[in-house]
Amino acid sequence: MVFDLRGGQLHAEAVPLAAIADAVGTPTYVYSETALRTAAEAFAAALTDVPAKQLMFAMKANPNAMVLRTLAGLGFGADIVSGGELALARRAGLAPQDIVYSGVGKTPAELAAALGAGIGRFNLELEREGEVLSALARARGRRAPALLRVNPHIDAHTHAKISTALADSKFGIGYGEAAAMYGRLAALPGLDMHGIAVHIGSQITDLAPLRASYRRIGQLLARLRAEGHRITHVDLGGGLGVSYRAGEPGADVAAYGTMVAQETRDWGVTLLFEPGRFIAARAGVLLTRVLWVKPGQPYPFVVVDAAMNDLARPALYDAWHDFAAVQPRRDRFVANIVGPVCESGDSFARARVVDRVEEGDLAVFHTAGAYGAAMASTYNARALVPEVWVEGDRFAVIADRVPAADLRPQRLPEWIASRDPAGPSLPALIP
Repeated sequence: MVFDLRGGQLHAEAVPLAAIADAVGTPTYVYSETALRTAAEAFAAALTDVPAKQLMFAMKANPNAMVLRTLAGLGFGADIVSGGELALARRAGLAPQDIVYSGVGKTPAELAAALGAGIGRFNLELEREGEVLSALARARGRRAPALLRVNPHIDAHTHAKISTALADSKFGIGYGEAAAMYGRLAALPGLDMHGIAVHIGSQITDLAPLRASYRRIGQLLARLRAEGHRITHVDLGGGLGVSYRAGEPGADVAAYGTMVAQETRDWGVTLLFEPGRFIAARAGVLLTRVLWVKPGQPYPFVVVDAAMNDLARPALYDAWHDFAAVQPRRDRFVANIVGPVCESGDSFARARVVDRVEEGDLAVFHTAGAYGAAMASTYNARALVPEVWVEGDRFAVIADRVPAADLRPQRLPEWIASRDPAGPSLPALIP
């Protein structure tokens, strides 16, 4: 393990977490280079028997430039879902051809920017999107490389808010409509249609739904080829789950690789993969400090300085993150772990047996490297949480703590400011 006890204190690799708290403050995210690299290498190794493949990190899980650069060095491109992610991926040094643009709500301006950047391909979500992309490409004398995302109507058996392939999902084209739509899109002069994409959800630990979806995609692939279409790429998405609590199994990545090789052996395509959580989740913790231990009925409330704006998953999904003291005592107790935000939903754990902590103690929320900092906000005008990178016995801040007022400066309406002799800046109103 890279987050483990050494001399009675929790470390990130060879760095005491207490040293990071002293230098950077809390709350803060801490990432391990070793853990990130280990997960990425395990995913790649599982696909050894897949002859032609391209690995794309789903950067919505963690868009930090250091994460992206490290993974790029291991052969990973990026799966993006917004124009902002495109800008971050390019700033991190990723080659345009190693970027695939997914997502159901791409704007025409975002499509144009991605086209201008020369990205590897677009995963189209609806016919109208393809028509707009075709027109944009034709205006530039180009053909946009594109795949059609298909909804195979397979239940991923995961949380309802991260299932993406049910019949009522907003994602993809219904399986029964896909072949006809593919034909119409392939006829557009501005598109280079060359394959299909599928992604059925996130935090999947049972491989059966993935196998079922791949079989349906294989059937569609055969039909499209029989109709004369060129299919060179199939994007199998991501979604492999990890263990968030002791004793809970994560996805078996080796079994996943074997299954993929079996199901796709006759496809004759390059396969694209978009892991996110599987790569980043276990590479990060959220470091926090106990503010108070407040008496409660029937259990005390451990109030920490991290909140739902820093780690939203428990509030959004009732997600579990193991809570552990940085310098644990011998005993444990039953407590509620909550944050300072003015919401009852700002709760990380209820009636949970945890390390006994006291006011001022440091603690961590484990498995927070994916969808942690990426989903952080400045709710309650709290600062945006910083991020720290650890390699061996060294650490560095790779994203600053940003006060809410600095992140989005405010101003008065011009007609109000004109009456204020101090000028248009809002701070002039503050004594």
